[in-house]
Amino acid sequence: MSVCPPFAPFFGFAGVASAMIFSTVGAAIGTAKTGIGIAGLGSFRPEYIMKSLVPVVMSGIIAVYGLVVSVLIAGTLQPGKDYPLAAGFIHLGAGLACGMTGLSAGYAIGYVGDACVRAYVYEQKVFVSMVLILIFAEVLGLYGLIVALIMNSVVMGADMVCPT
Repeated sequence: MSVCPPFAPFFGFAGVASAMIFSTVGAAIGTAKTGIGIAGLGSFRPEYIMKSLVPVVMSGIIAVYGLVVSVLIAGTLQPGKDYPLAAGFIHLGAGLACGMTGLSAGYAIGYVGDACVRAYVYEQKVFVSMVLILIFAEVLGLYGLIVALIMNSVVMGADMVCPT
C-alpha cells in the first residue's frame, strides 16, 4: 500500500467536517436548551433576560472552536499536492477531538444553563455559581481545541512527504 494513496485526503476532510459539524451541533443544543429556560424566565422576570444570556454566548464560542480547527486543517489540504495517509488520520483525530468535546461541552452548557436560568428566577445568588459551572463546561471544549491544535501542529511540523 502506498504512503500517499489517493483516498488519504478523505480522512483529512472528514476531520474538517467532524470538527465543524459536531461542535456546531453542541452549540445548537446549548443554545436551544438555555433558550427554553430564558423564555420561561422572561415570562416571570423580564428584567433578568440580559443577564441570563451568558450561557447562550458561551455555547456560541463552542462553535467558534470547531470553526478554527476546521480552517486550520483545511489550510493544510492543498489540491494537487501529495497528502500522506498518516496526516489524514491525524487530521481526522484532531477533528473528532474538537468536535466531540464541543458536542459534550454544548450539551453540558445547555442543561446547566437551563437549570440555572430557571433557578435564577427565584434566587439571584445562583448567578455566580452558574457562571462558574459554565466556565468549567466551556473548558471541555477548550481542551478539545488545544488537543486538535497540537495534533495539527504535528502534521505541520513533521516532514511528512510522499516518496516519488
